[in-house]
Amino acid sequence: MSELLSYCGQICSACPIYVATNETDKDAQERMRTEIAKSFEMAYGIYFEASDIGDCDGCKTSSGKLFSVCYECKIRKCAKEKLVKNCAHCTEYICKELEVFFKKYASAKEHLDEVRDDMYRSRRQQRDSKYR
Repeated sequence: MSELLSYCGQICSACPIYVATNETDKDAQERMRTEIAKSFEMAYGIYFEASDIGDCDGCKTSSGKLFSVCYECKIRKCAKEKLVKNCAHCTEYICKELEVFFKKYASAKEHLDEVRDDMYRSRRQQRDSKYR
C-alpha cells in the first residue's frame, strides 16, 4: 500500500488536513482549512475556526506537525506504546477500541485487513520456500 497509512487504517495522505498542509497556494490552503472547519462542525458538532486547522504530516509524523485531535487519539497512543507499524501488526487486532472505530470507518478496517493478508501471505511464501 503506497498511501500514507495511519495506525488505525485511515489513509493520512487522503485526509483533507494533510492535503491542506501540502498545498503550496496559501489562498487555496486557507479555503481548504475553512471548508475543513465547516465539515467538522457538520459531521461532529465540533466548532473550529479555519486557523484551528493546523498542519499535519500524518499520525506517524516525527515533524511535530499533527492535527490537535490526533494528539488525543487512543488508537494512536496505544500503537505508539506497542511500537507497531500499524494496528494490523498488533497481537490484539481487532481490539475493542478498533471495533468501535470501524463502525464509523469501515474502509480503515479494509486497509488493515489488506495489510494483515499481505503479512500472512508473505510469511507463508517464506515458509514454503524454506521447504522446497
